[in-house]
Amino acid sequence: MLRFLLTGIVLISFLSAGHSQNYDESKVPAYTLPDVLKTIDNKPVCARGAWEKERRPEIVRLFEDNIYGQMPTTFDGINFSKTADDQPTMNGKATLKQVLIEVFKDGKTVQINVTLFVPTHATKPAPVFLLINNRGKDNTDPTREKKSEFWPAEMVIDSGYAIAAFHVSDLAPDDKEAYVKGVLQLYPEQLKADNGMKAIGAWAWGASRVLDYFEKDPDIDSKKVIVVGHSRGGKASLWAAAEDRRFAACVTNCSGNSGAALARRQFGERISRINATFPHWFNTNYKKFNDNEAALPVDQHMLIALVAPRPIYATNASKDLWADPKGTFLALKNAEKVYALYDVKSRLPKTPPGINEPVYKSKMAYHNREGEHNMTSYDWGNFINFANYNFGGRK
Repeated sequence: MLRFLLTGIVLISFLSAGHSQNYDESKVPAYTLPDVLKTIDNKPVCARGAWEKERRPEIVRLFEDNIYGQMPTTFDGINFSKTADDQPTMNGKATLKQVLIEVFKDGKTVQINVTLFVPTHATKPAPVFLLINNRGKDNTDPTREKKSEFWPAEMVIDSGYAIAAFHVSDLAPDDKEAYVKGVLQLYPEQLKADNGMKAIGAWAWGASRVLDYFEKDPDIDSKKVIVVGHSRGGKASLWAAAEDRRFAACVTNCSGNSGAALARRQFGERISRINATFPHWFNTNYKKFNDNEAALPVDQHMLIALVAPRPIYATNASKDLWADPKGTFLALKNAEKVYALYDVKSRLPKTPPGINEPVYKSKMAYHNREGEHNMTSYDWGNFINFANYNFGGRK
């Protein structure tokens, strides 16, 4: 019995050590990032045309094959309907639309429920923030009986923007067993492929289907859709914007490893921890890089580069070292040269700005907010400032 107990203690210690996290900058290993402007066969990319025709598609495939999985684009049909009559709300400032999106393929259906508030007095179609909601559904309560700063609809409406949300569980429940019950029922072949789409990819796919709806809604300016995500939702918002260039801008909030932060820094959360705890998020091939980040053919600066030349805002929180604030900032900085191909000059400083010193008057934006891993009214206020700057609102 004693021998069994000692063996168990040793095993637990081993597993704990294997997943220990580094929060010490002096322990960040030396690393070399893949050159975002050099093809697999080592050919330099010096012009926008070569980026668009050669390097960008190559990088998309690398991310699909090694991390996020393929992104299916075909289905048999899509239908949009209202689950309730449009309703005035927020003391007449907004109209609530509750939309059901149904996607059909091979006799199967996936349903996406969208909550959308549109400014009542808008004189033209409104730009919209679309949240990939990975928190409780009550955070995006359509009745507004519960108001959450995670999704401050009133603030956004008062600023002249529409605001929408869907819940990740409609696409792929965030569970290592149940995730197969959404979109992947339409694409069962993805479950068998080593580079097949899993939960994060399914959430990004869902964001694109909501954008399909926005293109049909006359109250929404579908050319100004800002996809937003927090944490794992922020990983999905980045992937959605990289895959679907119809999104006008991307906000990725506290998305950390496999989101906006550089993997090779091995700071905070690491690939091995993600794949052990959330094996349903990324494709099977990603597990090859557990504790082997240097072998990745990509890093997250290259994912940010796929959003170029569209505006991108990455954020962190000062107490959320798990999501590697410095690594997020460095990923943005290492994507600047792709934005430069489009004559977009980054206004990011050379070193990370101070706490609560947002840089939002830029197509490449960043802030590190005081506080915990969360998305707050402070964050949203700066998202609005960022949108105003980039889409002609109040600057």
